[in-house]
Amino acid sequence: MTLYFLVGPTASGKTKLSLKLAKKLDAEIVSCDSMCVYKGMDILTSKPGKKDRKTVRHHLIDIIPPTKEFSVAKYRHLALKAVDDILSRRKTPLFVGGSGLYVKAVIDGLFPSSKKDIKFRQRQKQLAERYGNKYLHNKLKKIDPETANKIHPNNLRYVIRALEIYHTEKKRPSDLKRKREPMEHKFKIFGLMINRYELYNNIDQRVEDMFKHGIVDEVKGLSKKRLSVTAKKALGYNEVRAYIKGDCSLDEAMELLKKNTRHFAKRQMAWFRADKRIHWIDTNDHEFLSNFHE
Repeated sequence: MTLYFLVGPTASGKTKLSLKLAKKLDAEIVSCDSMCVYKGMDILTSKPGKKDRKTVRHHLIDIIPPTKEFSVAKYRHLALKAVDDILSRRKTPLFVGGSGLYVKAVIDGLFPSSKKDIKFRQRQKQLAERYGNKYLHNKLKKIDPETANKIHPNNLRYVIRALEIYHTEKKRPSDLKRKREPMEHKFKIFGLMINRYELYNNIDQRVEDMFKHGIVDEVKGLSKKRLSVTAKKALGYNEVRAYIKGDCSLDEAMELLKKNTRHFAKRQMAWFRADKRIHWIDTNDHEFLSNFHE
């Protein structure tokens, strides 16, 4: 059985196409979004609606409270369990989402987990604040050029994590990655290719709709809880919190979220373009589904 992946930046139209593709494949959808796992973050994460989830069965949505931490290792474990479950009912697993790291983890596996060094991370962040993100990226490039070439200099979190792995394990991340255990199933990855102007329009419209549909109330409710570190990283949480605390106007919060979402979409595309296994589909290719074959 072949597993299918539909990836692309936020607001590119993955949900709409995935429902049609799922019917074509007799598939069930496995969410590949690092934030959709959290309950009570429906507007923040633009989850598929309840109607869509009734039309096609979805997995790994609303599985933990936002007070709990989540990791790529946990995701891979649950995703592979979902695959076995779907296959046991002679259905096709269809992964849909924009979390490139999660896609890669499912397909290629994870290298052995290394120790965490919070003090080391803090020192690296201070260096980045003083000398810029490029400074840390160049530092990584000297240690492990292979890993550095796969991480954008502005993706500070991943740059620091790679440096931390080298610091704690005394081994280059690229060497550790060769010990991964890839999944055994065959797979195909399709990526949605969308015009930048159209994507940015979609993002602007999505953000405006989020405010219309109650994102402020959702964030107010979430802010009363002790959210996990990972849940707090949901795009939109900090922007709306700034408005709630009176640090900016509602319009300023909305514009900031639009800007940050565009930057996020750029990082997503940079990640996916680096994966040469992806078959790209133009979002305006109306013949894709009719010409699609397994």
